[in-house]
Amino acid sequence: MRFLAVGGVNTVLGYAIYAALAQWVFAHVPFGYLIALVISYAISITVAFVLYRRFVFVVKGNVLIDFLRFVGVYAVSILANAVALPLLVEFGGLNPLLAQAIVLVVTTLISFVGHKYFSFRRKPDGAAGASEAPSSPIPTDSPARPSGSSVGGPVDSAS
Repeated sequence: MRFLAVGGVNTVLGYAIYAALAQWVFAHVPFGYLIALVISYAISITVAFVLYRRFVFVVKGNVLIDFLRFVGVYAVSILANAVALPLLVEFGGLNPLLAQAIVLVVTTLISFVGHKYFSFRRKPDGAAGASEAPSSPIPTDSPARPSGSSVGGPVDSAS
């Protein structure tokens, strides 16, 4: 649930930045919608990293390594976006804002899977060398768990 909340906020922010740049700043620049895409991704990736790391996956460890892995996941999304957006705009005849809204569905799924299983993945508790928190979203406001209880499964919708 936290992933959806943070992702939703970040998606709205990124789309708003994209729309503003595409409509007002780069409206008369050839392929300006792609320039807007790159800038909006750069801003939203940074915001998303901070929010996911702090509120969703709640991990400790090397921030730089986590950020590089995080950007790696987004690189896949950016590539998919950079291929699909011009196809929908130039060949499909769609308005860039509508095309980007459609592409966001696919890139959101790529993002979730990549961040859950790669960006913030940690060794399971008890594994050799595991000194960091688990990768699954865990609520920071939940009551203390009894010893031996498992932490690390997906957070249920009540969180």
